[in-house]
Amino acid sequence: MKGKILIIDDEEQLRCLICRVIALEGYSVAEASNIKSALKILEREITDVILCDVKLGDGNGVEFTKSIKEKYPLTEIILLTAYGNIPDGIQAMKNGAFDYIIKGDDNAKIIPLLEKAFEKVSLQKRVVSLENQVIKKYNFHNIIGTSASIKKSIELAGKVAPTNTTILLLGETGTGKEVFAQAIHNASSRSGKSFLALNCSAFSKELLENEMFGHKAGAFTGGSNDKNGLIEEANEGTLFLDEIGEMPLDLQSKFLRVLESSEFIKLGDTKVTTVNVRIIAATNRDLREEVKNNKFREDLYYRLNVFAITLAPLRERKEDILLLAEYYIVHFSSKINKKLKGLTSEAATLLKKYNWNGNVRELKNVIERAAILENGELITKESLPFEMQTFEKSDDNSTSLSQVEKFHIHKVLQQTNGNKAETARLLDIGISTLYRKLDEYNIK
Repeated sequence: MKGKILIIDDEEQLRCLICRVIALEGYSVAEASNIKSALKILEREITDVILCDVKLGDGNGVEFTKSIKEKYPLTEIILLTAYGNIPDGIQAMKNGAFDYIIKGDDNAKIIPLLEKAFEKVSLQKRVVSLENQVIKKYNFHNIIGTSASIKKSIELAGKVAPTNTTILLLGETGTGKEVFAQAIHNASSRSGKSFLALNCSAFSKELLENEMFGHKAGAFTGGSNDKNGLIEEANEGTLFLDEIGEMPLDLQSKFLRVLESSEFIKLGDTKVTTVNVRIIAATNRDLREEVKNNKFREDLYYRLNVFAITLAPLRERKEDILLLAEYYIVHFSSKINKKLKGLTSEAATLLKKYNWNGNVRELKNVIERAAILENGELITKESLPFEMQTFEKSDDNSTSLSQVEKFHIHKVLQQTNGNKAETARLLDIGISTLYRKLDEYNIK
């Protein structure tokens, strides 16, 4: 069966005729002679599309449409009338009707209209399903870890989520800042609205300004159409600004106005745009040091730092490493159609000993690679990267964090044959951050 249709009409002959025609097209059809009996059917059966007469013995189809769309928003309604009039048609569409057609004259339109209505229903159901998957995936219960540090971060995020407070997520690259941001959004009253993310290091100053604030047509060469920035697109929802420490200083002052007054002016515009958007920012930099070095505005730092949550690096939450590894083993086993059951004890020991400078993102990449290479049921030492197999944790602290970071960047550059864009993607950092670190460590 293609889907479920409910026909509501008090003219029995016409109702039966429409039912037979629609049933021959492969649809499952129910019928009702009035609104009261239709409501009983809707309560016990999921209905995709309703064909409803406007004039019924116990009510009006136009008014009925409004109440049904409020209670069953995914159900589409096509109204049938013997005497069409423009005001009724306009009100029907305002109330959420899919279409408004005249009996007899428009009979040939019914089947094509039903097909279009079902297409819309199918799309709406898919969107809802995907949204539910996102909400299920990105919630605090699905953040993996039993360490005290991750539990504390989850507790803080859970407390601030229901508010509209600006949040600053601190932590190294790959610690899961965007996962936390999405979970905070999904636990807030804004969860039904947009969650948009923007990496501030991924664009030049001009492009970043355009992405954030948008422009009016004619503001610059090539800008022939109006463009809404992500701040406006996220209105009523949440905007996640990753690597905010990379935002140029002159853009910081414009963004500060958004935080202070919820207003901004698009490039080429003369009027103010007002928004209601929650900001969650993230950085792997020490913004206090950036303020001291005049690389970040002090007033913006304090506006962002209303509620800060620090996500600990994976090397400081060793008890979570194997939990995360087991999760990714199950995930990638399903994805690549293998039957991996876990790790050998030798592989597990190596995972626990390793420094994980790339944090959770690096662990995820390592497990994905090992899952592809492994032929047995357990991931072995041999399926892990060579540098991990030979890694020995220094007991005399001779390996500094900067040395480990330099080694890791150099290793990933080698893996990508010098492709800096791919290297930045694998390291989960912006391209400008990568270039800065290449200069800092004199990596050619």
